[in-house]
Amino acid sequence: MQPLIFKEVLSVTMILFAIIDILGSIPVIIELRQRAGHIQSEKASIAVLILMVTFLFVGNELLDIIGLDISSFAIAGSIVIFIIAMEMILGITFFKDDPEMAKTVSIVPLAFPLIAGAGTMTTLLSLKSQYQTQNILAAIVINTTIVYLVLKNVKWLEHLLGKAGLSILRKAFGVILLAIAIKLFRSNSGL
Repeated sequence: MQPLIFKEVLSVTMILFAIIDILGSIPVIIELRQRAGHIQSEKASIAVLILMVTFLFVGNELLDIIGLDISSFAIAGSIVIFIIAMEMILGITFFKDDPEMAKTVSIVPLAFPLIAGAGTMTTLLSLKSQYQTQNILAAIVINTTIVYLVLKNVKWLEHLLGKAGLSILRKAFGVILLAIAIKLFRSNSGL
């Protein structure tokens, strides 16, 4: 195995950090925590790590096996993100609240598609052609650690922002999330 190249690790870490946008997702995470009652930081972070590492190694093959292309995968993720954004902006609920939500919210929609979504997965596939695998793996671990720290401290962040601050952030980031969903949809549908 080749040694890690710090410059590559730093570059890939910054690219993934920008794509994952965990800081921009804080209002969505707070919204999900309020609805579900609790987010399992460890479970979500492990799911993110497993999803990214798996997709790094077998992403193209996995999509080929189930007969999907990257564009279809990205469009499906954009629709889920679109619905979450509409909930944030309009203050209505599309996803039914059910007792099972608390069990699954850490995986769907938090780990996938919000954190390790179509944008992250397609980025990983393109990074493979430019960077060494061990450097991408190191960047994935660094980003997963950052995700874990944000998820672990979401209650503190919620308290820090207060109700008014959360309401403003929720609406503002809802619009941003909506724009991201539309951009992801347009760039993958050819519209």
